[in-house]
Amino acid sequence: MVRYLKSARPEAERKQDDAKVRGAVEAILEDIEMRGDTAVRELSTKFDNYAPTSFRLSEREIELLMSQVSSRDMEDIKFAQRQVRNFAQVQRDSMKDVEVETIPGVILGHRNIPVQSVGCYVPGGKFPMVASAHMSVATASVAGVPRIVAATPPFKGKPNPAVIAAMKLGGAHEIYVLGGIQAVGAMAIGTETMQPVHMIVGPGNAYVAEAKRQLFGRVGIDLFAGPTETMVVADETVDAELCATDLLGQAEHGYNSPAVLVTNSERLARDTLTEIERLLTILPTQETARKSWDDYGEIIICDSYEEMLSVADEIASEHVQIMTDRDDWFLENMRCYGALFLGPRTNVANGDKVIGTNHTLPTKKAGRYTGGLWVGKFLKTHSYQKVLTDEAATLIGEYCSRLCMLEGFVGHAEQANIRVRRYGRRNIPYGVAAE
Repeated sequence: MVRYLKSARPEAERKQDDAKVRGAVEAILEDIEMRGDTAVRELSTKFDNYAPTSFRLSEREIELLMSQVSSRDMEDIKFAQRQVRNFAQVQRDSMKDVEVETIPGVILGHRNIPVQSVGCYVPGGKFPMVASAHMSVATASVAGVPRIVAATPPFKGKPNPAVIAAMKLGGAHEIYVLGGIQAVGAMAIGTETMQPVHMIVGPGNAYVAEAKRQLFGRVGIDLFAGPTETMVVADETVDAELCATDLLGQAEHGYNSPAVLVTNSERLARDTLTEIERLLTILPTQETARKSWDDYGEIIICDSYEEMLSVADEIASEHVQIMTDRDDWFLENMRCYGALFLGPRTNVANGDKVIGTNHTLPTKKAGRYTGGLWVGKFLKTHSYQKVLTDEAATLIGEYCSRLCMLEGFVGHAEQANIRVRRYGRRNIPYGVAAE
């Protein structure tokens, strides 16, 4: 039986917050659509107090910003990007173009073609999210996207050098210092000075995530990647300090970042609750983490590992840290999540910053139907067909003709019939199935 030692805010209150976000985003996107650059500039001034002559950085400006990054920081950025690129390349190599002769004279195939332009949003207003540039820009580069646009908000009133360096090293062709809905909207809708892209990717706050949701269809999106979520699934093989540290490590992201402990140990649950209170007295980002933990934190006690698995799949958290005596069992049996972090030696921060897997992951239960951002998200799989012989054209045409007439599509049937007449030299009456 599932018991809650600590619960989050009621779902109804969260839905009210979501409704307010939807309305605000809809109005801003409409404003960008109507007034273009003027709206974007006003929004940047309003939300970020930032209105440069041009939001797009010149090559000279990029060089000057990169020169401000220390050699140690630059090497760390390059190391992280190598890990991301290496894993993305392995993933790309797993995706093969195929071509097969299914019956004599009939060739079917598919090709994996890069999306032709991508807008990569890199959050950075509260914390400069250097790693998000690796995850979106570098991965798009491995996929072969020919136009990569990157946008990030100003940090403390100006471009953050490390973020800009990561964007440039990752392979961005255009870099804009522009944040929030105005950045996502400008990249997707286009303005007088920015050509629209075909796809928007990257994480962000609730407003950025909602903007992507509303723009989907007009452009492609990677997935619904809203405020970060984390879950720790643990038993008594680990201690409360480790669990509390991993929960608060993600709660500091924002004021609405869910952090959940699922355990079969009441002692670990209670000790973790106590340890969280201790750590919140010394954590420099305690103001943000405290708000998240108070409003969105949960501790759930289960009777068995099977029940822990069921609860974890139902929540479908973005990050799931597994620390039990059967980590591989969870790997084999969990079905709904963003990414798994198996065992006490790794953690979500590794995935966020350096280890090589992508940190742009599904939130809000989207892990039920999609995985995270990966090189395959930047590729479109397009099929093709060829019929090489008269005999194959006739055979397929006869079947097609009859199946079209079965559904009442006479025009469709005639597409098949005309080929049966020409390549099979059969006199099929107009609008009649080929027998």
